[in-house]
Amino acid sequence: YLRMLLAYEDRRFYRHAGIDPRAALRAAWQAVRHGGIVSGGSTLTMQVARLLDDGPTGTWRGKLRQARLALALERRLTKDQILRLYLLRAPFGGNVEGIRAATRVWFGKDPGRLTPAEAALLVALPQSPVARRPDRSPKAARDARDRVLSRMVTAGILSPDTARAAATEPVPNLRRPLPALAPHLTDRALAEDRTRARHDLTLDAALQARLEGLARDTIRDRPRGVSTAIVVMDHVTGDLLASVGSAGTDLPGRAGYVDMTRAVRSPGSTLKPLIYALAFDAGLAHPETRIADRPVDFDGYTPRNFDGQFRGDVRIADALRLSLNVPVVALTDALGPENVTAALRRAGADPIVPGDRPGLAIALGGLGVTLEQMTTLYAGLARGGVASTLHWRMDQATPARPRVVSRSAAWQVAHILSGLAPPPGAPLNRLAYKTGTSYGHRDAWAIGFDGRHVVGVWMGRPDGTPVPGAFGADTAAPLLFDAFQRLKPTLTPLPPPPPETLMLGAAALPAPLRHFAPRGTGPTVAGPSLAFPPDGAVIEAEDHGLPARVRDGVPPYTWFISGRPFATGVRRSDILLTGTGKGFSDITVIDAQGRAARARVEIR
Repeated sequence: YLRMLLAYEDRRFYRHAGIDPRAALRAAWQAVRHGGIVSGGSTLTMQVARLLDDGPTGTWRGKLRQARLALALERRLTKDQILRLYLLRAPFGGNVEGIRAATRVWFGKDPGRLTPAEAALLVALPQSPVARRPDRSPKAARDARDRVLSRMVTAGILSPDTARAAATEPVPNLRRPLPALAPHLTDRALAEDRTRARHDLTLDAALQARLEGLARDTIRDRPRGVSTAIVVMDHVTGDLLASVGSAGTDLPGRAGYVDMTRAVRSPGSTLKPLIYALAFDAGLAHPETRIADRPVDFDGYTPRNFDGQFRGDVRIADALRLSLNVPVVALTDALGPENVTAALRRAGADPIVPGDRPGLAIALGGLGVTLEQMTTLYAGLARGGVASTLHWRMDQATPARPRVVSRSAAWQVAHILSGLAPPPGAPLNRLAYKTGTSYGHRDAWAIGFDGRHVVGVWMGRPDGTPVPGAFGADTAAPLLFDAFQRLKPTLTPLPPPPPETLMLGAAALPAPLRHFAPRGTGPTVAGPSLAFPPDGAVIEAEDHGLPARVRDGVPPYTWFISGRPFATGVRRSDILLTGTGKGFSDITVIDAQGRAARARVEIR
C-alpha cells in the first residue's frame, strides 16, 4: 500500500521540501490550457496541510495557503512523521478516517494484510471519498481502483498479470462494523491519558465480547429504560477481565452511554457480608451465635425485614443467608457505623454518605458506592480479608493493600454465602454470592466469587427511577450465574478454613458468643426447647396420654401433634398430650415470639 500510495500521489515525496515544482508547473500549464484547475499538483505534505487546516482546495488562494503550511510542516517534522499524519487523517468514505479504520471498515482486516486490489482502492478513495464510496457507488470505486492498478504497472510496482488478477476482485459492497469492545473503559483510558499512542488493558477480549452479548440478551425483554452492568475481576492478581458498562450504547431509550460500573448507587443488602465479618472479628458474634430477629427500636429507628416478618431467635449464619435486616442493624449499632465505613474505605471503596455522618441505615444500603467498588470489596473477602486493588492497565503498579478483616472472618462469611441456594435453573456449584435490592426497587445487585474470580452485576434504570418488582435475587442473581458460566465451565474451589477458625457448634461456644442481644430489645429470653419427650425417644403407650414439658421460651404456648393443633394459649410449661396413637408422632411447641421446638417420638 505505501509503495502504491507514493507512486500514485507523490513520487518525489522523500526528495522535495513540501512542494514539488515539477508537479506544480504541470498543474499550472494544464490550468492555462483548459481555463481552470485540472490536476492539483499537491504533494502528500500539501494534502496533510489541507487535512490539518480544513481549508478550500479548488482555488489558487487555497493552494497557496496549503503550500505555506506544507513548507512549515517540512521544517518541523520528518518525512515519516508527515506520512504518519496522512495515514491517520486521510478520509476513506463516510466518517472513516485513517488507514487502519478504512481497512477494518471495508475489508475487515488490518493494513498489513491488504491485497493489491484492496490497496489500490484505498489509494484512490481519499481523492474523492464521497463519489467513490464503494458501498454507494461501486462502479466509480471500481473504475478508480483499476486506474490505480494500471498506473502501478507503468510504475513497475505491479506486474501486468498481478494487476489483471486484482482487477477481477469485487469491491466491497457494505461497511463492516468497527471493533467496539468495552466502549466505556476505552473512553476512560483515553480521557485519563490522551498522550499515549497505545493503551494496553487487562481485559480478556473474548470474555468481554461474551458478556456484552449476555447483557444485551438479558435486557432485551426488560421494561423500557432498564440497563445492566457487569464487572469481572481476578481477585488474585487484581486484573479487571471484563467491564460491561451498559447493555449497549446503541440501544434506544436505555441510556447505554452511561457507564454504570462507575455510577454511584445504593448497594442494598450487599454490604451485609462485610458487617458480619467485622462482627466476627470484634468478638461480637460467631456463625452459630443466636441473635434476636424481632421488633426493635434504636432511638427512633425501627428497621423491618423486607417481607415484614420476624423470625425470633436465629443463627447468625441463617440471618446472613436470609438477609434479615434487624440482626445486621443490631450488629452495626454495636460496631459503630463509622467503623463500618472506615472498613469500606480500607477495602478500596469511596462511599458517599448523606450528610457525611453514617447512621445505622448504611447496613441496609443507606450510602452510595459503585459496582466497581463493591466488586473490589468482595475481592478482598475472597482473598482472605486483605483488600484488593482493581487495575485495568497492563503497566499499572499494584500497591500494597491493608487488611480489612481477619482471614478466619473472611472464610466464615464466604462459607456462609456459599451455602445459599442458587437461582432456579442455575448450577449447584456453591458459588459464594449475595444479592441486594435498594430502597424503592431502584437497584438490583448480585456479587459472587469463587477461589479465583469475583463477578459483580447491577441492574436498574440509569436515571434512578424505580423498577417495580425488581429484586436482586430474581433479576441480578440469574445474570450473575450466567456470567460465571461464560467465564469458565467449573468454579475454582474456595480455600479451606484457616487453622485459627473457631469451628464449634452453638452449645460449645463460649458463653458470651452463644447469644447476641440487640440494644433496645430488653432482657433476652432463650427460645423454647422440649425437656420431655426428647427427640428420638421410644415411649410405651399409656391410657392417660403422653406427658410433655417445655423449657424456656415466652408463654403462652401452642402445641401441635403431627402438624395438628392440640392446644393454644397454654401458659403452663407442662401438658398432657392425648390422641397420639401408636407409631411415630411429631411433637411441636411454639412460644409467643414464634420460636419453635420439635421432637419426633415413637409410641409403642
